[in-house]
Amino acid sequence: MGDEELLRYSRHILLPELGIEGQDKLLHSRVLILGLGGLGSPVALYLASSGVGELTLVDHDTVDLTNLQRQIAHDSQSLGLTKVSSAKARIQCLNPGVKVHTHAVRASSELLAQWLEDIDLVVDCCDNFASRHMLNRVCLEKKIPWIFAGAVSMDAQMSVFDPRVPHSPCFACLFPPDLSPEEVNCASLGVLAPLVGVVGALQALEALKVLAGVGEPLVARLLMLEARQMRFSEMRLKRQHNCVVCAEHV
Repeated sequence: MGDEELLRYSRHILLPELGIEGQDKLLHSRVLILGLGGLGSPVALYLASSGVGELTLVDHDTVDLTNLQRQIAHDSQSLGLTKVSSAKARIQCLNPGVKVHTHAVRASSELLAQWLEDIDLVVDCCDNFASRHMLNRVCLEKKIPWIFAGAVSMDAQMSVFDPRVPHSPCFACLFPPDLSPEEVNCASLGVLAPLVGVVGALQALEALKVLAGVGEPLVARLLMLEARQMRFSEMRLKRQHNCVVCAEHV
């Protein structure tokens, strides 16, 4: 770590839980972010500013005017650009030391399997259950931890799924593929802009904890936020013995 990095990350290095060793782990970490919208924007910016060494950005969409209310990685000059190229430009301005790889395509199981070959952690910032179930299966196969979150209207939830942890549940234990709830998104119900910022920041926080081995990540716990009354609640999760997904990988 050079003098410039020591200065840039000095507030991290001062933390006894992190220090130089923890920051060095972040500098050598590789994270894939699936979705560069309301959640993916703060995730990407905070991971970049925190010194995560390599970021792989995946999103097939382009920036439009309705995104700018909450997707803070993009601005009026980004309209019409792919979200991954817009986010990459913002990241490079924020921290040019971070390597950024982009994929402006819709993710598939085959593509995810390729992209995750050299990845330490995935942050799920997409907005549909089909993509999350696909990600869950690939991460289980490759033993890669991932961070789930969803936010709509004034409600949000998040958890960490880590196949490396014994008896950790998987996403399908919480949302069985054949019983997944009805899809809702901000295009139909709306979302209060700072909510995705709060939840994305929490995802970034959990990502840094997992990568650096700091604290107790949200493994086997579902964190829920009801923003109308600003109330957080938590539910313990257990691996389901009849889960058709993670049972294959026990």
